Amino acid sequence: MTRLVVKVGGAVASESADRILGLREDGHEVVVVHGAGPQITEEMRRRGIAVEFVGGRRRTSRAALDVVRESMAAVNAELCEALGDAAVPVFGDVAGFLAVPVPPLGWVGDPLPCRPKPVLAALGDGRVPVMAPLAVGPLNVNADDAAAALALGLGAKRLVFLTDVPGLYVQGDLVDSIGAGHATRMLDEGAFEGGIVPKLRAAALAAGSGIRAEIGRTAVVA
Repeated sequence: MTRLVVKVGGAVASESADRILGLREDGHEVVVVHGAGPQITEEMRRRGIAVEFVGGRRRTSRAALDVVRESMAAVNAELCEALGDAAVPVFGDVAGFLAVPVPPLGWVGDPLPCRPKPVLAALGDGRVPVMAPLAVGPLNVNADDAAAALALGLGAKRLVFLTDVPGLYVQGDLVDSIGAGHATRMLDEGAFEGGIVPKLRAAALAAGSGIRAEIGRTAVVA
């Protein structure tokens, strides 16, 4: 049985249920990490809280952290409902998911590879843990980074990013694959911007550690 980590973007969370259940029915152990980016941004703007990103990661004040938790809870509930009885909701900060604080970004953390007990328990029961990427602190963790950290900690074979874009575009062209080293160099050179930055960096980190990573139709390979 192959263990997979599937990262689901907030914009496509509920629509991803069939794909997740299909992977499970194919005999895989599936761990889901979801984002809530669009929901968080909309609610922050509604409350008059400044929205700012640094390298694709959200600067998170204490007031913004409350919005992050509420939005994560709503997306988690929606996704778990779509997955049915197979799903087990997990909140990372309660489950012992660990991260190193990043003070310049506020209440934000860089996640550490780990094996949260509630995630392992859900897998042991043959179910699908669905984790909101908050870390002990609490700290807001980018969902792409959290998915890579979980994949490393859990010894996953694949890291799959389900997103609202077909894959990775390089100079306007959708590419079938990219090497982790090449991707990292391009990232360091500033070749990409926006949400693809943490996604590709997380995929490259996983691929460099021997985990097959897929962003839509693009494979990120060692």
